[in-house]
Amino acid sequence: MAKEIYYTGLDVGSSNVCSVIARVGTEGELKVLGIGAVPSEGMEKGRIANIDQVQASVSASLDEARRYIGKGVVSGVFAGVGGAHTSFVNAQEVVSNPGNADGISDDKLQELIKLSHPNTDQSREFLHIVPTGVQSDGLAGSRGSVSVHSGQVVLGAHVVTADAMELRNTRKVVQAIKVPMRRMVLQSLAAADATLSGHERQLGTVLVDIGGGTIDLVIYDQGSPYYSAVIPVGGDQLTKDLSVAIKVPWSVAEDMKVKWGCVMDELVNPEQEVVLPAGQGQPQRVVQRRALAEPLQARFEEMLKLVLLKVRQSGLRNFPSGGLVITGGAAELPGVKELAEETLGGPVRIAYPTGIAGLPSQLRRPMFSTAVGLLLWGIQHHGEKDPYQDSGRTSRKGRPFWSRKSAAKADRQKVAAE
Repeated sequence: MAKEIYYTGLDVGSSNVCSVIARVGTEGELKVLGIGAVPSEGMEKGRIANIDQVQASVSASLDEARRYIGKGVVSGVFAGVGGAHTSFVNAQEVVSNPGNADGISDDKLQELIKLSHPNTDQSREFLHIVPTGVQSDGLAGSRGSVSVHSGQVVLGAHVVTADAMELRNTRKVVQAIKVPMRRMVLQSLAAADATLSGHERQLGTVLVDIGGGTIDLVIYDQGSPYYSAVIPVGGDQLTKDLSVAIKVPWSVAEDMKVKWGCVMDELVNPEQEVVLPAGQGQPQRVVQRRALAEPLQARFEEMLKLVLLKVRQSGLRNFPSGGLVITGGAAELPGVKELAEETLGGPVRIAYPTGIAGLPSQLRRPMFSTAVGLLLWGIQHHGEKDPYQDSGRTSRKGRPFWSRKSAAKADRQKVAAE
């Protein structure tokens, strides 16, 4: 009998650390066995500021999730990576006369992708090399359509790199608690796996994942990512602004934001009042709820303008036809959709993990998009183990990066949409 595989997604954010452990059922549905969500310590804007604190938070999260699986052993963790230390380049490699009557083989593509890697130094490490298409004699097509008669072939890839020290620290955090690190994944790509439909990717969509310390952004076109970025501001900044505005400690402001916050003051009843608890020498107070909404709206408008700036930097003059998809913890605040539509124009959708058979309702929230996406990535790419870490070119088993074969191929093929 084959050993059962327990897949694990680990989202280490600036505000929370979330672990999700699952296996795949006989009908392709997810069997979520454990969830561990704890406050994050030691992270600042997607970077590890205190490795011991981060390790303690990750350990607590995984312990909480693992207590549901009894004697089951986690086979490896797929951990999210974000922060402004990540960057991308869209690479191309041109090959003349490929000379293969049956089209470009995997071996040939592997050779081409080696050549297409941009130069990088020891301070950077490859995180992803996502194929974005093959053109034969100027015409887009699949590799199978490229024949011996093709005069020129252009292979495109979206290449994501990250700070090598940051990735080493992430590995240390996981390995220190005796859990194997399977793979690190860009958080925005993981969130996209959990929230975007194939139609949205093909049509062209801007995905914005608003976490505690950063906004992770990725733009899809014709099914593939072609622009990714990280903005070093997030939901924690909303809390800080609210703390200053209503003169309460950060922890109280966070509680008020979650319970009563709204990022569009006109959606709030002007007569509604909320009670601020006593603390730090101040008595209990009553304020209008709009007093909470006003600083939140001002900051969120600034965040949306930063998103717009990144979209402009990508080369787009307007949002693509698929519009703007917003996810992440801050996306749960009332008024986000309405303010984004008013500020940016075009369609806006608040996204959460969906279309995944067996996913419990507890995880169908925007704040869990990255964690669920990492879990799905683990199922789809279970055979990968830091494929760019050693050679920077292919996986340790010599598979080209576009080949999604894995030790858990049966599970991958079983996973079904609702």
